[in-house]
Amino acid sequence: MPKMKTKKSAAKRYSFTGTGKVKYKKQNLRHILTKKSSKRKRNLRHAGILSGDNVPAIKKKLLPYG
Repeated sequence: MPKMKTKKSAAKRYSFTGTGKVKYKKQNLRHILTKKSSKRKRNLRHAGILSGDNVPAIKKKLLPYG
């Protein structure tokens, strides 16, 4: 059997933590930053952890070898 291909768009957006959680970069920090508060921008810097409902789909379909 041939190997399964990783969806490269997903590989660029998601990564795994050591315990198997899915990590991603939060949105809304690219442009139009003047109207956003410093607190909001500071909180957007940190990586987000994907909720439990979406994790199996990401692990199986998009990142099969992740």
